[in-house]
Amino acid sequence: MLSRLADVAVAARGRRRFLLCLLLGAASALALPPFYFVPLLVPAFVGLLWLLAGADADARPWRAGLWIGFSFGFGHGLVGMHWIAEPLLVDPVRTGWLVPVALPGLAAVLAAFPALACGALVTMPLRGAMVARVIGLAALWTLAEFARGHLFTGFPWNLLGYVWAGVPTMMQAAALLGVLGLSALTVLAAGLPAILTDGRKVDRRCWALAVAGTVGLPLALWAGGVARLPDGSVDLVPDVRLRLVQANIAQRDKWDNHLRAAHLERHLALSQTPAEIAPTHVIWPETAVPFILPNDTLARNRTATAVPAGGRLITGSVRSAFHGDVRQIRNALIVIDDNADVVRVYDKSHLVPFGEYMPLRGVLPIDKIVPGQSDFVAGSGRRLLAIEGLPVASPLICYEAIFPARVTPRGERPGWLLNLTNDAWFGAFAGPQQHFAIASARAVEEGIPMVRVANTGVSAVVDPYGRVIARLDIGEEGVLDSGLPAALPETLFARRGELVPVALAVFLLVVALLLGRERKAP
Repeated sequence: MLSRLADVAVAARGRRRFLLCLLLGAASALALPPFYFVPLLVPAFVGLLWLLAGADADARPWRAGLWIGFSFGFGHGLVGMHWIAEPLLVDPVRTGWLVPVALPGLAAVLAAFPALACGALVTMPLRGAMVARVIGLAALWTLAEFARGHLFTGFPWNLLGYVWAGVPTMMQAAALLGVLGLSALTVLAAGLPAILTDGRKVDRRCWALAVAGTVGLPLALWAGGVARLPDGSVDLVPDVRLRLVQANIAQRDKWDNHLRAAHLERHLALSQTPAEIAPTHVIWPETAVPFILPNDTLARNRTATAVPAGGRLITGSVRSAFHGDVRQIRNALIVIDDNADVVRVYDKSHLVPFGEYMPLRGVLPIDKIVPGQSDFVAGSGRRLLAIEGLPVASPLICYEAIFPARVTPRGERPGWLLNLTNDAWFGAFAGPQQHFAIASARAVEEGIPMVRVANTGVSAVVDPYGRVIARLDIGEEGVLDSGLPAALPETLFARRGELVPVALAVFLLVVALLLGRERKAP
């Protein structure tokens, strides 16, 4: 049966090949949050390897490999990023017409990276050895994900390693290898059954290798996770009680001038809800209220009524300042004391293209998604924030938390990661859940707890093992009162960053080339 399926895939050409690639790529995306249908990766990547084997018979194998990888990646992107339509429908009159352009356009851009990986694979001198192709694909896929995370400001969303994000036990290897390293091991495990149809006699060694990879690798990740995770909860930072406020304001209402005061009062009412243990710090989400708080004394004085006695209120806010004669708008995190003074400020440094600023403004006939005539201006970069009564924090606004190895300043280690976001832009299903899963992985990689506060989305306290100890889900209005977990000793990934998964990918590439020299592999 496997041989017949392999023959169909190898022989596929033209439209049939494209449709097969599209379906396999779409199936692979269903392994990601919020679906987590991880077993679908096996037929998806085995099928991809069979299709790439068929490219050898094409007149230009490299071009066939590019097309196969692009088609697979396009299907993967269409399903994995389908929620990208949500921010465009917040103001459908102004941006709704972009939906049929944005989704296939983004999927096509993301598909370029698996296309390059597959194109490179079919040009490698592997002499048809399928085990070498499997290992080579794992290496090249990982290098392509690394490139996607850095080129053109980077967009490392839905890296394949996030298929394990729903099970903290499986994510513990990220403390060593990062999520990129998990991507390499995942492609390797999913693709190894392809060796059972390698055109040779399938012996016990082939079966042993396929089972060891597809079953043994995930079991090894699970066993390592069990060994690393403590039996109980982690220690808490003494004398810290956080209150996370999720007001659940619909994005279409967020900047309605008639509702400005009501939004502020909703945050204040939630912040002042009685508690068994009084909070020491109150945290509101990204751009929590529609006031420019650093510049609006009246609104800030009203906001300060939510500051605990002797404590601090941390909130996101738009910030306006003049740089010379030019007025700049920044997406900021500010800290307010009980005198209504702004005592700390962090400006978002990694802005969202097309959302907070418009690339090629004046060339493209569209404006940014966030309303307003001016682009936001980026801050000076990653830096730590000292907040009275708390360990030093690394502030992250919105999607700044999706970048592996770039959530802390180089050479400096905070006591916690503070992520303010407004996932109301992303709808009520896949987008917010993916964003939360991706952000939570940073806690495991760095060995540092994350406190995440969303307008709506998922607000949560995540310990340094990636375990959620308190959570408010999408569409919920309320508060979370929680202690702050203590950080762990520095992880290998925190010390070496993406050098570790890139080195793993290069090692796998060398192994693939060595195995490819011998037709008898494995």
